[in-house]
Amino acid sequence: MVLPKNPNVFANSPLNRAGHLRADQDWLKSALADKQSLFIPVWKLMPFLIKNREGKRETGWVTGELALPLMRPGAIVIFLGLYRDSAHFAIDISSHTDPTNEGALAGLGTFADLRTIAEEIDIGDAAILAQAKSLIDWHQRHGFCANCGEPTIAADAGYKRFCEACNTEHFPRTDPVVIMLALNGDTCLLGRQEKWPAGFYSALAGFIEPGETIEEAVARELHEEAGITIDQVSFHSTQPWPYPSSLMIGCYARAKTTDITVDMNELSDARWFTREEVRNALDKGSKDLRMPPSLAIAHQLVKSWVEET
Repeated sequence: MVLPKNPNVFANSPLNRAGHLRADQDWLKSALADKQSLFIPVWKLMPFLIKNREGKRETGWVTGELALPLMRPGAIVIFLGLYRDSAHFAIDISSHTDPTNEGALAGLGTFADLRTIAEEIDIGDAAILAQAKSLIDWHQRHGFCANCGEPTIAADAGYKRFCEACNTEHFPRTDPVVIMLALNGDTCLLGRQEKWPAGFYSALAGFIEPGETIEEAVARELHEEAGITIDQVSFHSTQPWPYPSSLMIGCYARAKTTDITVDMNELSDARWFTREEVRNALDKGSKDLRMPPSLAIAHQLVKSWVEET
């Protein structure tokens, strides 16, 4: 099945995740030793980067010859998936003091925060690195069993942790977040927080609560944060967001009311902006209205609305 291209950064992974292979220990052992397998070293949640012939940074995939010597006892190794029959792994090397100056990677590249380089590297690699970051982050946070408190061990090629003391299985979680642009005629609702740069506004957002639908979460968040009542919700797109592991669900909402009552615990301001004001901010820039960067799904929501005929 071929899906339409997702407009958001961290989407469009080219990998076949091959979940059926995660518990196959013989296959995993063979893949780790295969010279065709590729590894991405991750240090303190930052991926390894190298420079190409044009001097631009790209993902620092390395072979097992370089990667496997970096493994230390207890290091997390995650099978990310297959691409053209080549197995791709992520390896957590956070226990190293400075792998850019010592060991097998010394002098070969650097490490950088994924958010700062996501739009610079290949779009497929950005999606793969988001997968790797989320999983390694989860392992670092869940070393102990939530049921009995005993240490857990990694299993299923990095997609499970298991408690041998009480036989409890723990799986990575993804937190769903609604992010929405409320619309009223030729205007949209944007809000800001006090800590943001002057003039910076974005779409409103919030976590979906247990037992709540996407539509109900959109309506609740808009009413709680801005006092706006809506009567219709439509879907735009989703974005994996590895900070630490959320799924941003982008929506539009049709407003029934326009009077704004700002929840000052959540926002410092919220306003209705015209399509022309938003278009000018996107195209030319404005000191009075600054838009989210293209990395953010909020940017794609606003851009799609502005470009409507």
